[in-house]
Amino acid sequence: MAEEFAKAVEDGLKLAKRIYLGKDREAAVAPPKPPPPMERSLDWYLPSAPMVYAVISDPRIVDNPDMPSYQPHVHGRCDPPALIPLQMKGVDLVVDCFADTAFIQVCGTWRVHCVMGSRYCDCRIAVPMGDQGSILGVEVDLPRKSYSTELIGVEECKGVEKIARPEDGGFLKPHIFTLTIPQIDGGTNISIKLRWSQKLSYNEGQFSLNVPFSFPEYVTPPIKKISKKEKIKLNVNSGIATGILCKATSHPLKEIRRQAGLFSFSYEADVLTWSNTDFSFSYSVSSDNILGGVLLQSPSLNDYDQRDMFCIYLFPGSQKSKKVFRKEVIFVVDVSESMQGSPLESTKNAISGALSRLSPEDSFNIIAFSSETFLFSTSTELASKEAIERANEWITTKCIVGGGTNMFIPLEKAVEMLSNTRGSIPIIFLVTDGAVEDERNICDQMKKRLTNGGSLCPRIHTFGIGSFCNHYFLRMLAMIGRGEYGAAYDLDSIEVQMQKLFRKGLSTALANITMDAFDNLEQIEVYPSCIPDLSFEGPLTICGRYQGTFPETLKAKGILRDLSSFIMDLKIEHAKDIPLDRVSHLLISVLFLPTVLS
Repeated sequence: MAEEFAKAVEDGLKLAKRIYLGKDREAAVAPPKPPPPMERSLDWYLPSAPMVYAVISDPRIVDNPDMPSYQPHVHGRCDPPALIPLQMKGVDLVVDCFADTAFIQVCGTWRVHCVMGSRYCDCRIAVPMGDQGSILGVEVDLPRKSYSTELIGVEECKGVEKIARPEDGGFLKPHIFTLTIPQIDGGTNISIKLRWSQKLSYNEGQFSLNVPFSFPEYVTPPIKKISKKEKIKLNVNSGIATGILCKATSHPLKEIRRQAGLFSFSYEADVLTWSNTDFSFSYSVSSDNILGGVLLQSPSLNDYDQRDMFCIYLFPGSQKSKKVFRKEVIFVVDVSESMQGSPLESTKNAISGALSRLSPEDSFNIIAFSSETFLFSTSTELASKEAIERANEWITTKCIVGGGTNMFIPLEKAVEMLSNTRGSIPIIFLVTDGAVEDERNICDQMKKRLTNGGSLCPRIHTFGIGSFCNHYFLRMLAMIGRGEYGAAYDLDSIEVQMQKLFRKGLSTALANITMDAFDNLEQIEVYPSCIPDLSFEGPLTICGRYQGTFPETLKAKGILRDLSSFIMDLKIEHAKDIPLDRVSHLLISVLFLPTVLS
């Protein structure tokens, strides 16, 4: 789908050369230029910032709506339709960061500058998002009508007449959302508000944010006299952390407010061309040790759930005090026929990289499965240089694709192999691109095995490849196993995303985390229900709803690397400027939420 979209944009840029802009206009003789053939790639035509395109099926309607150019007659139609990028007249970016979550809002105005005033066309909105981006809403205002999106559950779709069709929108790639608005007249100004969320990356005590905000030159209106206003506002609320320090930013921001744990910046300028770089920002949290706190908030009057909300944050502290657990690791890898080619090669590379990060005191094994099960070793082996070399050779020569997907037997073998672990943390990484029929049974059996697994039962981290595997099942299995879930929907991101999951799973800072006050509340709902371990690769967020009186003190308990007990009193605060309902909603997985146009 992304390739077809890019080809349509390429055709649209060629078609845009027909538009006459006038003698006094700087770009009149300089229509949009594609890159040189040697530099051209699929990604060049994909949006690197919020964009709007005119959908052109009939090339005869392409012209300047203010100044007809009387171009030579064009025969035929564009099949599939060409996409002409619309010129942008103004853009405002607002970023609200809360701990490791960012809420993004872009308000912009685009003009249908490429269609005759007497004709109309559909317009397609494209929204690229950052890490773990999730679209929250789109609002479109036109002179005589407006559109907005709404997320609804599957059961609610039955009585809705204006449910969006697949051709109206969807995802070009996991991080690029598109939506089509019908029948917009040539020359119309379109006001659009886009909202999405994404995660901040975390590395060695530093949070980093990157928002796609690099606009191609051809969306800039050609007349220099037109004022082009570019605005950016950034609000950061670290939650319970104090002592935060700004590190770097891509745009010249001006600080307008600073208090303990929060600050605001702004940027506003009249520009000749729109931003040609993504908006990036980073800040650090200064703490050598594990840091935590609790935020409470009452629901709003229009919240359907009137239970109070809580959110618990745990930060791992700086890498200077990094002491990770000794590990026994088993990689359970799908080598069924559908994994052939790039998926399996990327998986092998990621596993090889993970093995290189093990210390000599760690141990590991690899189990490959299809319709049969293949073991690198009958038991876990110490991660010596010689053992890792043999494992890499075994991955290359023995992991040959074929057959179907039988997942339960290799998972059971892995759990059994780790059942007598002492003095280390047992970890299972499950990698698959398929779906199995006995998913409920697998979850039930794993839950029973892990419940009876002793003080440090195996952690199960899951990774799904592509859109055909059951990602909901993998999320549930990871939650049952106190692990993390990761995914890659396109081939290019498999190795990077898998390495990210491996790093997080192999960097445990605190295990067996419990909160002592949960048992004293009348009713409490916690997500995730099985609290995962705290990793040096990122903070841990636990949220939920409760009824009753929240205790005045809360103790977080866990086990450190040397298996000694850890107890910390968490400071409880009432959240004022943090929308806990939005933060907690993003933690809860939603299987399928169609988009409704209204």
